[in-house]
Amino acid sequence: MKPGPLPRRLLVSHAPPAAFAPMTRAMLARLGYAILEPEDFERLGDADQRPDLYVVDERSLGELPDDGGAPIPIVVLTGRHGVTGADPRIVGAICRPAGLHELYRLLQQVLEDTPRTTPRVPTHLWALCEQEGREWRATVLSISENGCLLRSPTPLLLGSKLQLRLTLPRQGELHLPAEVAYQLVPDIGLVFSAARAHTRAALAEFVSQSLAA
Repeated sequence: MKPGPLPRRLLVSHAPPAAFAPMTRAMLARLGYAILEPEDFERLGDADQRPDLYVVDERSLGELPDDGGAPIPIVVLTGRHGVTGADPRIVGAICRPAGLHELYRLLQQVLEDTPRTTPRVPTHLWALCEQEGREWRATVLSISENGCLLRSPTPLLLGSKLQLRLTLPRQGELHLPAEVAYQLVPDIGLVFSAARAHTRAALAEFVSQSLAA
């Protein structure tokens, strides 16, 4: 098997498996966030390597090591009442079991300079574009709950609006009002700012299924 790309971030978990929703850790690994058990992190064999962040069950906060270096941020997995106390290392909390989307948003906010709010997956989906009475086919190269990257044979103006119609394998056909937000030459980025709640839910489900496959 060909090895996958190295994760962008290494996280260490001090939480039992039941503190995570099913497949959350595997899906985050595909998004660049490897969540390792403490012993697996130690097996990496690099004495200078430090975790980017700890994911800790609130009942295990006392287990965290102190290597004398700069404080490592902590995300706490807890109950509905959140966290209390004044530990300056705690940057956020999520209700158990931690799901993909909630944990992803928090990790992005804490660790990334230009955070995303929703995960994105690569695709190769045909889409029908409609604008000012014209219709043409284009290809969706990646997609998230909030938007997509489109390869279109027809030029589109920045800031212009269009209707996008595409079919997802399990969710069926979706109609998406979209706006051209940016260029990533030769492709264009669309945002789904006016998408309805049930459409966003279908997109989020598709992303999760793609990551778990």
